[in-house]
Amino acid sequence: MATIPPEAFVLPAAERGSLQQRIRQMVTEGVLSGRFRPGAKMPSSRGLAAHLQISRLTVTLAYAELVAQDYLAPLGRSGYYISDNAPLASELPAQAARAEAAEFGRIAGRFTGGRAVERPEDWERYPYPFIYGQADTSLFDHQNWRQCAVRALGRRDFAAMTADYYERDDPLLIEHLLRHILPRRGIAAREDEVLLTMGAQNALWLAAACLLGTGRKAVMENPGYPGLRAILGASGTQVLTVDVDADGLPPDAIPKGVDVVFTTASHQCPTNATMPVERRRALLEAAERDGFVIVEDDYEFEMSFLKPVSPALKSLDAGGRVVYAGSFSKSVFPGMRLGYLVGPPGFIREARALRLMTLRHPPGHIQRTMAYFLSLGHYDTLINRMRTAFRKRRQVMQDAIDAQGLTVAGQGGFGGSSFWMRAPVDTEDLATRLRAEGVLIEPGRPFFDPLREDRHHYRLGYGSIAQTRIAEGIAKIAAAIAATSGLA
Repeated sequence: MATIPPEAFVLPAAERGSLQQRIRQMVTEGVLSGRFRPGAKMPSSRGLAAHLQISRLTVTLAYAELVAQDYLAPLGRSGYYISDNAPLASELPAQAARAEAAEFGRIAGRFTGGRAVERPEDWERYPYPFIYGQADTSLFDHQNWRQCAVRALGRRDFAAMTADYYERDDPLLIEHLLRHILPRRGIAAREDEVLLTMGAQNALWLAAACLLGTGRKAVMENPGYPGLRAILGASGTQVLTVDVDADGLPPDAIPKGVDVVFTTASHQCPTNATMPVERRRALLEAAERDGFVIVEDDYEFEMSFLKPVSPALKSLDAGGRVVYAGSFSKSVFPGMRLGYLVGPPGFIREARALRLMTLRHPPGHIQRTMAYFLSLGHYDTLINRMRTAFRKRRQVMQDAIDAQGLTVAGQGGFGGSSFWMRAPVDTEDLATRLRAEGVLIEPGRPFFDPLREDRHHYRLGYGSIAQTRIAEGIAKIAAAIAATSGLA
């Protein structure tokens, strides 16, 4: 009977859980991968503890849990063995890989190759991460989110967590959305006018799928959100781009005969321009006159901290021309993937049916946890904490940018979490150079119409960088620009 040597075990990284959890992970992964076979003898608890340089009690407790899970079986005083009832490893990995390769040529659509804003997966290890849209763990309310999640796991909420809602959403979350979130934007809506989504990206996809297709025309802003360009490109829609100015999307530049106009009126992506109320009214008048629908992506309205927030386009919409997309992912954390659509009942009905065919509904546990986070006031507390921190970081960054003589191309007047910058060099080359110095920036090329590329813009986010590192990071950016442009 084979014996598994202690040297076969290497503890996973510390972030993968407690010592007991990591020992259990080593064993279960070994069984599921087929390296550890039923009947093989495990190292003694003393031997494994000595090899891993941890407490023998930790190993003993982990072994006991693995016995309870039927991965291990004790045999008297002989020790522990891989259980005969342990899950079987897959026996056909090579065949599965060949089948996938054979099927590849039959794929009708191609969804790869689009341009996206790229950042390294280990961005947190960089000392100067001027990136956008990631959660700052120092600001997040871990304790209260955990309490809400535990409450949502309780017996009373068991059905909300485990039930298949089919086409419906968690009524508790919808209630707080209608009474708490939308009124902040001046939006009054009924339950049949709201649909939960898996984040703003999913909301935009649902809107595009319901409103567009082959033979239809859509307008998006230039520069604009790369994720939307990918969605529209895959839909078969003819995509037209309209250049934004200091006030966002100009209504008089929208071509005739378009079906849908996508806009980020409150915080234009990526320039941060805020569309004035007068222009919003003009855009609505154009929609009524020319017969197009507006999809308003209001992805960051909670981060308005310099001035009072402007009313949403949807709040000014008397003719039912606006579909509104919002998100909790930017204000809570991006991995949550929870957003919403607001629109006329007929549109929401079709979007709900489409969602049912693709993902049914967002996970019930996430919905109920978010409902509690809202109802207990934790969401408002988190937003206020973020606004205070972002206001301070923004001022520090503005002062550093001014001191270094860098060029701001767009920063908006209401807040947000980034600056839109311009440089006299190729910013993709600049980004590569800066990464070697521990500085991450986001080159602007993916935001522009591919037919009218621009390589001189870049985005600097301040949501994920410590305030104390901003000035030094900006100085490094200025030095790299000077060296790259030959001015050093």
